[in-house]
Amino acid sequence: MIEVKNFTKVYSNGKKAVDDISFTAKNGEIFGFLGPNGAGKSTTIKSIVGINSKSSGSITINGLSLEEDAKKYKTLFSYVPDNPDLFENYSGNEYINFLADIYNIDSKTRKERLDYYLGFFDIRDAMDDQISNYSHGMAQRLALIGSLINDPDCLILDEPMVGLDAKSAYNLKQILRKRASDGKLVFFSTHVMEIAQELCDRIAIINKGKIVTIGSFEEIKTKANKEGSLEEIFLELTDE
Repeated sequence: MIEVKNFTKVYSNGKKAVDDISFTAKNGEIFGFLGPNGAGKSTTIKSIVGINSKSSGSITINGLSLEEDAKKYKTLFSYVPDNPDLFENYSGNEYINFLADIYNIDSKTRKERLDYYLGFFDIRDAMDDQISNYSHGMAQRLALIGSLINDPDCLILDEPMVGLDAKSAYNLKQILRKRASDGKLVFFSTHVMEIAQELCDRIAIINKGKIVTIGSFEEIKTKANKEGSLEEIFLELTDE
């Protein structure tokens, strides 16, 4: 579970990127975090994973904060940014083994998990190739496999569908739904409203640094007093 309470982020130039937001993303759900460019979405995500500092407020995962135990905190989640930078001199197998070594995953378990996820993402034949030779879509698939190899309690994904072909995107949605049904948390952002509407159990929409609505799609429709798609409601709420 991710709990964000009264979180504010002010940059050194005085710009307030996020203004006193609070929300809870629960175990066993797919939680969508949506907003237009510059709304504070990526700033919030980077603060959750410990890349950005907080100006005020608190962020915890399963009740633990980064300040209490940074090492343990970072074992609770995996994070794939919108443009992942991988070790390009490694092969796909070397990259996955590097991550598995960090998490002390035994050889049998890592092999089983890798084989399982390679069944969803069609890069098995490229795992001995150097990552520098991968296309953007192949690198994205490898990054997703890397985020799953340690079977984290919480999976945090920023624009995970970018660069994926239709089959890989479909398979990723099946993986995310299975993880939620197993009681784990999937927290992700996307600009593709159709995916969010289809996949998310609950959604938070942030605009100009503030949460403007939160809830299931049906709850958001009721609050907005508007029928239609998530995209239509999103555009109305964010004045886009």
